[in-house]
Amino acid sequence: MTAAPELTRTRAAEHALERGVARLLELQSPAGWWKGELQTNVTMDAEDLLLREFLGIRSEEETRRSASWIRSQQRDDGTWATFHGGPPELSTTIEAYLALRLAGDPPAAAHMRRAAAFVLDAGGVERARVFTKIWLSLFGLWSWCNVPAMPPELIFLPPRVPLNLYDFACWARQTVAALTVVWAYRPARPLPVGIDELRTGGPPQSRRPVTDAWGKAFLALDRALHAYERRPLGALRREALARVERWIVERQEEDGSWGGIQPPWVYSLIALRLRGYGLDHPVVRRGLAGLDGFTIVEGDARRLEACQSPVWDTALALIALADAGLSAGHPAIERAASWLAGEEIRRRGDWAVRRPRLRPGGWAFEFANDWYPDIDDTAEVVLALRRAGRTPELAAAARRGVEWVLGMASANGGWAAFDADNCRALVRRLPFCDFGEVIDPPSADVTAHVVEMLAGEGLGRDPRVRAGVDFLLRDQEPDGSWFGRWGANHVYGTGAAVPALAAAGLPGSHPALRGAVRWLESVQNPDGGWGEDLRSYDDPAWRGRGTSTASQTAWALLALHAAGERGPALERGVAWLVETQLADGGWDEPWFTGTGFPGDFYINYHLYRLVFPVSALGRIVRGGST
Repeated sequence: MTAAPELTRTRAAEHALERGVARLLELQSPAGWWKGELQTNVTMDAEDLLLREFLGIRSEEETRRSASWIRSQQRDDGTWATFHGGPPELSTTIEAYLALRLAGDPPAAAHMRRAAAFVLDAGGVERARVFTKIWLSLFGLWSWCNVPAMPPELIFLPPRVPLNLYDFACWARQTVAALTVVWAYRPARPLPVGIDELRTGGPPQSRRPVTDAWGKAFLALDRALHAYERRPLGALRREALARVERWIVERQEEDGSWGGIQPPWVYSLIALRLRGYGLDHPVVRRGLAGLDGFTIVEGDARRLEACQSPVWDTALALIALADAGLSAGHPAIERAASWLAGEEIRRRGDWAVRRPRLRPGGWAFEFANDWYPDIDDTAEVVLALRRAGRTPELAAAARRGVEWVLGMASANGGWAAFDADNCRALVRRLPFCDFGEVIDPPSADVTAHVVEMLAGEGLGRDPRVRAGVDFLLRDQEPDGSWFGRWGANHVYGTGAAVPALAAAGLPGSHPALRGAVRWLESVQNPDGGWGEDLRSYDDPAWRGRGTSTASQTAWALLALHAAGERGPALERGVAWLVETQLADGGWDEPWFTGTGFPGDFYINYHLYRLVFPVSALGRIVRGGST
């Protein structure tokens, strides 16, 4: 007599969950944290070589290994993309090509000819983004005259004045501050190689053409600033540079980074070198040593992580294990909770510019980023600590996190990632802002995580939480989905919003939840999984469409489960996870499902493929729930 199909499916899902839990436990550090690789694209590796060339420390071994990695990521057509399976990307290909030229690859080599042909067809270096042109200008391969002005006098603008430094999101703020120093010096250090073969000979072109009145006004301002640069006010310039220098040095983190991310890190090192800091200066020495901790060497290849995510990964892993049924007293959960409690940030950062009376208490994404705790991490950490049992220490840390998050709500009822009311879109129009988002407005995914956390803390009726619920209901797309700012894309946003609204008390019959369920069912792949290509950020036709992935399938399942769905769509999604699980208990996922800047910069979080399936299976199979 054979077991009923339902029982067989349940046992298979139980077995998959057990194997996933075992794999997750294997990956925990003895100190209690988890950290999966944060994979991006080869501009990180190309710019690392260019940084070392600029500083005069590029070694043959580093160059050889980095070039090996860059070559391994080149596609058959000679191009590089910003995500796995994505379309060719001009600036990424230019930077990779230049790095390989530094490594000795000749222009006549077949792989270089293919890359050059694409660059020329796409408009040449003349069409590259501003940040690529800055790298070229550092080495005399592009004229600073054709780079938008970034004067250090920006530091004098107070926070109440538009276009001040704090109008930029934190990731852009630190980058822009450093680049104002670079702009003031405008160095041009010659390279032993050139890239004339990538030029069309045409005029410089903006990556994002300007046609509206505001854009034209800013172009006029840029021309005026270029004219000012011919004879800047000496005393004013000296004071501006000194003030920016102090601002940069003050914000270096304990691990040597700036903001725990690559862009401000490399530009800050260049800026300080231009200000006369030697390679043996403690600030520069810490900065370079810290980069080594972000470097992965495997075999003959060397690659750089743009960022690291141990706090985020640990919170998600702890929640997943609790969903899978591990008790609060389990050693892995106790170690993780203790480590998370020790990572609480009790100092004031840049967020206090807009919230000067708010007491600190939150968590950052990285091992060290005390200037920039973020709301998303703090919400997930509090969710995790609640699942770990409430010792006095954990309860006090969670209370401080709740208070800080409540104080960081924006005026429209939602929550952003790092700042409150960082919504002045005017800075987007500045000519040098042609790559990535430069402000940090509230988003549905962060707001959802906050609402879910606060509802779990018994604050579901608090007016601030109800304002967050209203924000989510207003932000729902007509098709029933939600936009995903920090994950790909509408599957991620929907996977965050539905559990939050359910936790806040909306019944499964609520029109918003029914619309979300219908949308998820409509985009489920024939194989039973869910996937969404990152091109959905630019082309609505890709919404909810793409190769099935473990992380995106898990997000859809979390939403369906929270909405009370137990039908065929959920069963087929679980079956897909069971059938695609690897022998080691994890899942394979070369596709990028994380987002840095929609439309420009994407991330493959290597732990997403494990923590989210474990959470989904745990909640479905064992009834785990936050």
